[in-house]
Amino acid sequence: MTDREPEQLNVAPGAPHDSLLSETLSYVIGLGLALVLTGISFWVASTSSLWGPGVAAGLVVLAIAQMGVHLVFFLHITSGPDNTNNVLALAFGVMIVFLVMIGTIWIMGHLAANMGPTPEMLNLHTQRG
Repeated sequence: MTDREPEQLNVAPGAPHDSLLSETLSYVIGLGLALVLTGISFWVASTSSLWGPGVAAGLVVLAIAQMGVHLVFFLHITSGPDNTNNVLALAFGVMIVFLVMIGTIWIMGHLAANMGPTPEMLNLHTQRG
């Protein structure tokens, strides 16, 4: 073991690694965090010991943490100067996903209101028959 090896293991998550051991360790840590967050999510969803409305908020927080783990440890997206385009592309993708979600919810809400018969039509139908 040389003096260089401890420095090689001291690499920030998402930063390029210069040794196979350092990179493997980063992936193993990411996998461990992902498994722990997944286990906690299943526990939160299946337990009755938590306050009911807090379960949804807890799952949202755990999902955001899970996305952060995947982005940093597996996709290697960091906020460094060389990853500016990656961060901007990710932000644009998130914005598009939110726009599609909001548009879908808006369309579905208005579609249900416009597809059914109006109360006047229902009254007319019940009066005739």
